[in-house]
Amino acid sequence: MAKKSEGLQQAAGEASKSERTVIVSGIPDGVLKDEVMADILMIHFQRAKNRGGDVEGVVYPTTTKGVAYITFEDQKVTEKVLKKSEHQLEDKRLPRHYPLKVSLYSQDVFSCISCVLDLSGFGDKYVLEDLVQELQKNITALSFSPLQPNGQISVQGSFPSIQSLKDNLLLKANSLSKTDKKAKCMSSQRSNSKTQKHGVSVESKNNFIHNAVGEKQVVLDTDVYYYMKHILHEDSLAKKSVVSREVTDGEITILYLEKVNASSDPSKLERAKKKIEDLSAELHSKLQKKRFHLDGSKHEMQMYQHACKRVQPQYSQVLVIPYETHIDVIGSSSDIFGFAQEVKTKVKHYLQKTPQEMIVR
Repeated sequence: MAKKSEGLQQAAGEASKSERTVIVSGIPDGVLKDEVMADILMIHFQRAKNRGGDVEGVVYPTTTKGVAYITFEDQKVTEKVLKKSEHQLEDKRLPRHYPLKVSLYSQDVFSCISCVLDLSGFGDKYVLEDLVQELQKNITALSFSPLQPNGQISVQGSFPSIQSLKDNLLLKANSLSKTDKKAKCMSSQRSNSKTQKHGVSVESKNNFIHNAVGEKQVVLDTDVYYYMKHILHEDSLAKKSVVSREVTDGEITILYLEKVNASSDPSKLERAKKKIEDLSAELHSKLQKKRFHLDGSKHEMQMYQHACKRVQPQYSQVLVIPYETHIDVIGSSSDIFGFAQEVKTKVKHYLQKTPQEMIVR
């Protein structure tokens, strides 16, 4: 009973910390050394003009470029910081001011993701700077980096906001395609000329827009896709006369769905797409992620991998994804908490043993 009480107290402590933590995006990446940028962030969120106060900790850099986690000592300070309409990161060590997006930390697996878009295909019909301003105005929850000369731009925000961006761009691309078709009907010149590209480059791994006939696409968070594939074993598409291929680029995975043959019922493709989208939305609201940060040593990696392997049979609905610098664990809130506690206990036990003893066990 005492052990259970201790676990509940720890869970309450974690919840309390999350309520005092904000996610900050839009931080310029590579402009200054990481420790200098962390210091600038600390100063920014301590200043009264930014409605700040005592800062308990700054986590920067993180696994997502341009994102930091700021934890305040008092929850009331967190609430005041969130109420400030605009945050501008300014310091004499920075080349200019940078607008920041500040939101409350979420323990959900998809609190903040990022992707890189190639908007160069819109250049013939839009002034790209104006297009970006329009997107920023329509989807305020997203943070956009400065537009690069080659038309690429980094975008950060929640997964639903990224989906809204995709839908917005898709509408524009379809509109441009219809305009082109009308123009081609009025002109008999060079009917077989090279097809003009619109939207995100088809060759780009960050492709949100694909115009293949008889094809559907679903934009998924990569973690959700891995969970669907490895834990829920969503391999039933073949039963619906649908085949799929995936293109993964960091935190975004695009799943392309096609009919097995031309004579297949088109509605089956739409039903398969809807099934995946509905399941993705359901998982998005239920899943959480715990990350074990590693110091890079082979011994520590072995300990955590061994511990996860020993604990996982008790948690069949938990997905473990090992990386070089960390291990991600994805599942329901209760499963993640129990899994993490047992892994930490085993690692603590392993620390008292030699690597050889650990392997034998």
